[in-house]
Amino acid sequence: MNKSKIMVIDDDKKSLELMEAILIPKGHEVITISDPLQAVALIVVNKPDLILLDVMMPMLDGYSLLSEIKKNNTISKIPVVMLTALGFELNKELAQNLGAVGYLTKPVDSAELIQTVSHLLPVI
Repeated sequence: MNKSKIMVIDDDKKSLELMEAILIPKGHEVITISDPLQAVALIVVNKPDLILLDVMMPMLDGYSLLSEIKKNNTISKIPVVMLTALGFELNKELAQNLGAVGYLTKPVDSAELIQTVSHLLPVI
């Protein structure tokens, strides 16, 4: 059985650990990245099945990184779900306009995260 590969990009170590704690027991391989400036190169190398992307990060925010991902033909088809404490409709709309397929607010509800991931990833 192949595991789904999920990449989590977030500058907050506790958020990365929480995502691992939720997703690994569900049988997913989780790759964490805390430096958004390295993310595009690491996405190209690792080719995840799904990306969970924090919005508020230093140096490069999630929206800018999402734009970079969607401009890169090698990785543009990978679904991206935004993670943020910004729950406003305007931010959701911006994320969708940039190509995100989902938007989860922090602190992430584990049941909602699992449901979103299950919906986006085929059973392998």
